[in-house]
Amino acid sequence: MKTIDELLAEGVTGKRVFVRADLNVPLAGGLITDDGRIRAVLPTVRALAAAGAKVIVASHLGRPKGAPDPAFSLLPAAERLGELLGAPVAFAQDTVGPAAHEAVDGLEPGQVAVVENLRFNAGETSKDDTERGEFADRLAALADVYVGDGFGAVHRKHASVYDLPARLPHYAGYLIATEVGVLKKLTEDVKRPYVVALGGSKVSDKLAVIDQLLGKADRILIGGGMAFTFLKAKGYEVGSSLLQEDQIPAVTEYMERAEKQGVELLLPVDVVVAPAFPDLKTKASTEHTAVEAHAMPEGQMGLDVGPKTGALYAAKLADAETVFWNGPMGVFEHPDYAEGTKAVAQALVDSKGFSVVGGGDSAAAVRTLGFDENAFGHISTGGGASLEYLEGKTLPGLAALED
Repeated sequence: MKTIDELLAEGVTGKRVFVRADLNVPLAGGLITDDGRIRAVLPTVRALAAAGAKVIVASHLGRPKGAPDPAFSLLPAAERLGELLGAPVAFAQDTVGPAAHEAVDGLEPGQVAVVENLRFNAGETSKDDTERGEFADRLAALADVYVGDGFGAVHRKHASVYDLPARLPHYAGYLIATEVGVLKKLTEDVKRPYVVALGGSKVSDKLAVIDQLLGKADRILIGGGMAFTFLKAKGYEVGSSLLQEDQIPAVTEYMERAEKQGVELLLPVDVVVAPAFPDLKTKASTEHTAVEAHAMPEGQMGLDVGPKTGALYAAKLADAETVFWNGPMGVFEHPDYAEGTKAVAQALVDSKGFSVVGGGDSAAAVRTLGFDENAFGHISTGGGASLEYLEGKTLPGLAALED
């Protein structure tokens, strides 16, 4: 995989460089609530602009259905990118049409343009190779060189991620190089004890990575909504908590395998319950209480791991040399149910080992709860991509950058 440093050494002055970024930021009322993914691509964009390239930044945002949708416009992301760069950024109101060509043609060396949401075009996400290829051809007409730096999308076989690199000289940006380097630390020559904390809502999203980690991790800590399928598998009452009953046989098998292989697989010993899911808009205080995990009342919903579990998990993380954390321990967006997630985040901050926050909601939680991002070894920009890498899958966007 060639890197951007090799591209810069070859010289990019006046060249049109297409940067596939990940500007898929959360929006509320048209305002960006977390600009972490935009900041993550800054080193690549700055380096190219400083070297005299004409930089074309492209990304998806949300899941529009292959047609323009103002709710998913990249304009707020383009404006924020310009603020962070401290320089004007041109914005094209289409992706491969007249506006995009006009914006690119108007660039001087060192200037930057952002084209509209790639997913406004059906060809971007099409499962038909020909349709995807035709869209990739139109994207290729905008540029001379391709730089892949959207790590959050490398697990997708999409036109701008997989097909476009085959049509242009291609290089990995700084973010992708960093992300791959970090993930190698979690899969090759791992320093032990190696502790993995997994949360989030659906256990089905994490089964494949648990399967892989049972042969690699020393301890696996389970939290979030997915924990209730494990607790149900142990025969516990889980009330009205999130439950994937069809996954009970799988989690039962994994618990048995963990015991046989000497892997500590820890479940919550207590949980915070409430009669109903809280209002995340008003964040109004709700009736809630901590109960033993084996004694959940019927009709109550588990929304966070309890204080005993938070302390237990912090203790199990204390001596870790390597930590991977993916998925919050509870509904961290509401202050009544954020303590479990805070406990895990604080344990990572206090740990002297190498800690990786595996993107997605975990990264959002770190920022939402006010932690210093620099206190962690690495905060990934791609939750799904990180998990699939750890599952041992070939990621299309990385394979496309290899020669």
